[in-house]
Amino acid sequence: MAELVDALVSNTNEVTLVPVRLRLWVLRLTEMWAFLIFSTFSMKEFYVYAIKSLERNYIYVGMTDNPERRFDEHNSGKGKATKPYAPFRMIFLEKVGPREAARKREKYLKSGVGKEFLRNLI
Repeated sequence: MAELVDALVSNTNEVTLVPVRLRLWVLRLTEMWAFLIFSTFSMKEFYVYAIKSLERNYIYVGMTDNPERRFDEHNSGKGKATKPYAPFRMIFLEKVGPREAARKREKYLKSGVGKEFLRNLI
């Protein structure tokens, strides 16, 4: 701010440079806030889990940021895909990290090789 006042008071060519510096400062501040907001959301930890029906031969694989809440939802019949197969027991739970990594791991466990791995755990 002092630079802006000094430049406006003096009759030099620096007057044209001050708005550019001010714009760069605002841009850097905006980028910094955007980074902080983005990093807060992306630092959330995700889990990949597998649950098995106690009454049928059914394994469900999913991902969540709160495994206890999600497991309770499955057992209480709130999920459309799992409602007919409740109750469940947890057979696999893995803390993966960011959402993208959890999605990759979930896709692997839903594949043929991944399902075979889960069946061997039982």
